[in-house]
Amino acid sequence: MFKLSEIKELIKLVDQTSVHELEIENEGARLLIRKPGKTEVVNVQAAPSTYTYAQMPPQGLQQHAGQAAAQATAPAQEAAPSKPQADNLHKIVSPMVGTFYSSPSPDAAAFVEVGDRVSDKSIVCIIEAMKLMNELEAEVKGEIVEILVTNGQLVEFGQPLFLVKPE
Repeated sequence: MFKLSEIKELIKLVDQTSVHELEIENEGARLLIRKPGKTEVVNVQAAPSTYTYAQMPPQGLQQHAGQAAAQATAPAQEAAPSKPQADNLHKIVSPMVGTFYSSPSPDAAAFVEVGDRVSDKSIVCIIEAMKLMNELEAEVKGEIVEILVTNGQLVEFGQPLFLVKPE
């Protein structure tokens, strides 16, 4: 749970920065602060994620819905071989909510590009959170196969950023 003093401090920090949205999860509670002109605070308890609901079409439409679903998945199955197999790839994920930067400064070259080889200590990007620049290391030795985010993009905690083919 979040303390009122912590929430007030976070609101002040968001208000004083160019960040428009901040989301934090802690012990099953989620705090979302948005700044679309005024700051809005939402504190929601996490709901259990064990239930899944699906809407069934009316009886006469079930056959058509099944055909449409089969047609919709066919192109996706055909396009799948062009993507790298994610089963044997290591995902480098964001350790925090923040802004993704691919280079140390706007005019500098990117830390890594697709095809680059990295060691476990190689810096692959910077995540900016509340005006703090946090360098992110690869954590694994291998080759960068795919970069999943763009420079300047807001990223979430646990969001995959890179796919690495381990050596």
